[in-house]
Parts: sequence; C-alpha cells; structure tokens
Amino acid sequence: MEELEELHSPLQKPRKSTPQTGEDTLNGHLPPGWQSYMSPQGRRYYVNTFTNETTWERPSSVPGTPKSPVSQKSSAVNGYHISGTPVHQLDSGHISLRKASGDPQSPGSPAAPRRQSKESSLTINCVTFPHPDVMPEQQLLKPSEWSYCDYFWADKKDSQGNNTVSGFEILLQKQLKGKQMQKEMAEFVRERIKIEEEYAKNLSKLSQNSLAAQEEGTLGEAWAQLKKSLADEAEVHLKFSSKLQSEVEKPLLNFRENFKKDMKKCDHHIADLRKHLASRYAAVEKARKALTERQKDLEMKTQQLEVKLSNKTEEEIKKARRKSTQAGDDLMRCVDLYNQAQSKWFEEMVTTTLELERLEVERVEMIRQHLCQYTQLRHETDMFNQSTVELVDQLLRKVDPAKDRELWVKEHKTGDIRPVDMEI
Repeated sequence: MEELEELHSPLQKPRKSTPQTGEDTLNGHLPPGWQSYMSPQGRRYYVNTFTNETTWERPSSVPGTPKSPVSQKSSAVNGYHISGTPVHQLDSGHISLRKASGDPQSPGSPAAPRRQSKESSLTINCVTFPHPDVMPEQQLLKPSEWSYCDYFWADKKDSQGNNTVSGFEILLQKQLKGKQMQKEMAEFVRERIKIEEEYAKNLSKLSQNSLAAQEEGTLGEAWAQLKKSLADEAEVHLKFSSKLQSEVEKPLLNFRENFKKDMKKCDHHIADLRKHLASRYAAVEKARKALTERQKDLEMKTQQLEVKLSNKTEEEIKKARRKSTQAGDDLMRCVDLYNQAQSKWFEEMVTTTLELERLEVERVEMIRQHLCQYTQLRHETDMFNQSTVELVDQLLRKVDPAKDRELWVKEHKTGDIRPVDMEI
C-alpha cells in the first residue's frame, strides 16, 4: 500500500529554498545552468534551469555526455516539485482519504498487522495530494520566480461556480487570450495605417492646390516652400504607413501563426494523460472494493470455522485466503500503474507549463519590441517633418517687404521722371 500513499503533490504553500549543494561541493562544481535538489525520499536529482531537463544522474561538464531522465515510475521528484493552492481552495468533489499502512506485505494477507494512523493523503479529482495534517516541507521547481510549473496543480471552480477547471486549462485560456490581444493590437495598427495613408493622400492633394500661387517675392518663395513641404510630409507619412505595415502589423499577425493548433495539441495531450490517470484511479478503487469484499468473505469463512470444523470449511478458508491475497496483489498492481500514470502526467505538466511560460515571455517581448519600433518610426517621422518645416521657417524669417518692393519695382517700373507744373 505504500506506493498508493506515496506523496506525489504536496498542497502546502511552497517555501522558497536553495538547492542542495553538499554532494556537489565534494565532487566538484556542476556544469553551468545545473542545480541539484534532494527529494523527500533522500535521493538527489538535478535540474537544468535553461532547458528544464531533470535527471537522476549527476550531469557531466563534458559536452555530449548523455543524461538519464527521471524515471516515470519514480514519484520522489513528483512529490518534491509539485506545489499548488492551499487545501481549502481545492474542489471538494471526488475527494478520497487514504490511510498509511506502513506494511510491506500484500494488502490481502491475513497475517498483515494493522496500525491505525492519520490519513496521509487525499485524492481530489483523481489526483493524489498529501493530507494537510501531514504535509511535508517542499521546494519549488523555480524558487526564485512565480513560475507556471509551481502553481497550477489543483483544479478550481469556474466563474459560475458550477464546474471545475483544471490549472492547466487556466494556463491555456491565458495563452489564447494573449493571442487574441496580439491580434487586436495588429488590428489597431492597421487602423493607424489607414489614417496615415488617408492623411498622406490629403496632404499631397493640398500641396497641389493653386491658391495664392501668384504671390511674389520672398513671401511668395516662402509660400511655395510651405506647399512643397506638404508634399514632402505626405511622402514621409506614406513611408511611415508602409513601414508600420511591414515592421509592426505583419510581424504581429504572423508571429506564432500555428499558435491555436499548438495549444490544442498541448490541451489534448495533457487531457489524455489526465483521463488515463482517472481510469487508473478507477481501477484502484475497483481493486480496493474487491479486496474489501474478499476480506469480508475470508472473515466470514473464519467465523464459520469456529462454529463448525470440517474439511470443507478449511478448504473454503484456504480458497478465500488465496482470493484475498490475489485481490491484494491486484490492488498493489493497480496502485503501481496509477502512480506511474500520475508520474507521467506530472512530468508532462512540468514540461508543458514551462513551454507555455516560455511562449508567453516570447510573445510579450516580441510585442514590446515592435511597439518600440512603432514609437521609433513615429519619432523619425516627426523629426523629418520638423526638418521640412524648418526650411519654411528659415524662408519666413527672410521675408523682407522692402526688398520685395525693390525687386518688384525694378521689374515693373514704368519711369522715374515725375510730372511738373505746366508753364504759360
């Protein structure tokens, strides 16, 4: 029964702790990125903080040295890494309490001593957690940060409070929401592009307007430059809209094009593992029920032996004892398969949640970079527009009515001899 009672996923609020380094101090330093931890069973294992790889074997600093992954049959790592929400936040449905036996013999053995002890574990929605009264201290997989892989093991009620939602499904919903936000940002940029294109079109049209085209002199020159600056500004805004499309909008739309497909694949994979775990748990409960019935039958046959001793009764007792022992063996086998299924689900949950975490960081960083590109393009556009306006400012500062009058008079004068009085 010990395998069933093995602690796979402590629910205690995790405490931060530093990796165990005693052995590594004696045997030399670990390769870069590797940290060692000690499982609750006292076995050391190693975690690569760059790739999230876990292994029982101490990693070598020699490149290309193979690593042995943590066995699915071992649940020491499971119980050590998993954290979650406090028990009072968990869904109360489908809870099963288990008592620690401490007995290495088959559950069906009539000679097995029975000891009463506190419940050591409880099962919630087919996942085994430690009982809060005997919850061991644990370490986080990533003690220095609020990582997905440490805080989404329990299920919780949905917003309506009717159904339960798995922690992994909550992570998927966040990822899908992030993808939708990214799409809406791209749509926002598309609207900005339309405004820029329309603005450039209107500026270009206005620059060709013939109003005040006959203004002369330095003022006329400044006016002509102002109209030309509109054409230049229109070109700048047209280029700005083009760059927005190629350098901001398009990358936002194309980034992680297969995101939804990948999320569905992850969802189906984890859901299948959870269903497999549920089926293994159902098999354990069925085997447990069968064992109880066999033990009752054996007890009844034993009581009959006390009343009436006969060869037939002794044979029935032997047969009942064999069936009880077989039922105990079946329960042990089902428990072992359940533990294997839970270990597999745990390992895939850690790997997948870390991948979701990486994708979220990648998404946010990508959006940040392209929004910075937007502001940079906008700044460059403003600077270029400012340069075109500066030329107009320079010409306006040179406007000189007296000089304009001189030039105009020289060009259009009709004579400089003034009239005089008539004489008789």
